[in-house]
Amino acid sequence: MVDRTRLGRQFGWLWAAYAVSAYGSGLGFGALPLIAVLVLHAGPAEVSALSAVGPAMGALIAVPLAPWVEFRRKRPVMITMDLTRFAAMATIPVAYALGLLGFVQLLVISVVVAAAKIAFNAASGAYLKALVRPEDLLVANARFESTNWSSIAVGPPLGGAAIGLFGPVTTVVADALSYLFSALGITAIRGREEPPQPSGKSPVRAGAVLDGWRHIMGDAGLRALYLNQMLVAGLIMATEPLLAVLLLRQLGFPPWQYGLAFAAPCVGGLIGSRLARRVVARHGRQWVFRTVGTLRAVWLIGLAFVRPGVVGLVTVIAVELAIIINMSLYTPVLATYRLERTPKHLVARTLTAWSIGQQASIAVFTALGGLLADVTGPRTALTVAGLLILATPLLLPRPGQTSQHEPEPSRGHS
Repeated sequence: MVDRTRLGRQFGWLWAAYAVSAYGSGLGFGALPLIAVLVLHAGPAEVSALSAVGPAMGALIAVPLAPWVEFRRKRPVMITMDLTRFAAMATIPVAYALGLLGFVQLLVISVVVAAAKIAFNAASGAYLKALVRPEDLLVANARFESTNWSSIAVGPPLGGAAIGLFGPVTTVVADALSYLFSALGITAIRGREEPPQPSGKSPVRAGAVLDGWRHIMGDAGLRALYLNQMLVAGLIMATEPLLAVLLLRQLGFPPWQYGLAFAAPCVGGLIGSRLARRVVARHGRQWVFRTVGTLRAVWLIGLAFVRPGVVGLVTVIAVELAIIINMSLYTPVLATYRLERTPKHLVARTLTAWSIGQQASIAVFTALGGLLADVTGPRTALTVAGLLILATPLLLPRPGQTSQHEPEPSRGHS
């Protein structure tokens, strides 16, 4: 079902800017570790540091940025973060051309891009809440989710082909330009944005950076969803490097099959995101949180049973497809509920706190998964992750915790 709800020209520009940036990031997916390996001949420890330490440090830098984002107009913040990412990424092809590219530069860029991404997402979430009517927030978030998954499905295979044809920094150039075009798209949004109004407290007071976490932990529904999301995201993302080692090194999958195993299931993201509004209308948001939130977690254990050959490839695709369909249905409903439950003067800090917690969880579980795999092997580590995630539905909100403003389920056709 195609949702044809009209959200206005301003949202159209915001969505176009998001799409350009998402497809650029899809093309540049994994570009920094790839450059570290192909150009700088980095070892496993350096590549792991680039993948985990950089984003973790970026999350730490984003903590004090939260109040700065909160009490400023959001469009200039988004433009600034896009231009910051463009400038950082653009240094890579310049340094490469001059023969000056080094690992420290890649690590610094990884930190800057991670921090700017968190600040951008916080600002865009706050701007979306002010831009779109409350009843259209789910439609808007579902469109962002659909765009995100389509970019992941298309971007990495095209990026790999581009690197093979034009060299290792090609996708970095595309990614950098996508941030520039995103900034231009946001600049094209017309209409005056009112400056944020503090709610009686100085934005620079001590402890203002923690207000996002205070809001999340003080709301029973948000607290349950936050803790659940950190564990689910951390455990799912921790399996990616483990699966790479299992498929490519131990089971002998060719690289094209490995790429197909991750790209093909992303079609499920289009399915789930397009179903979100209809499923909420039919069953209610609480049902989505409990049922779909549980279904995100039950499939991961299947990766522990992957075997060589076509059967193994089909197994990976089927497991990833099931996970992604449920994730892409669940995520826009969660994003909408989070915006609804957060006052205007706390949106940026709440979204920043959410992103930082999720990023930290991914870094911790990825590191622990790698250590466990070194000791026991990747299949055992995948099994442990698959078993642990089965307990995460226990953290989902209980009936009644998210019932305020709950849409009434429809029993007719939608």
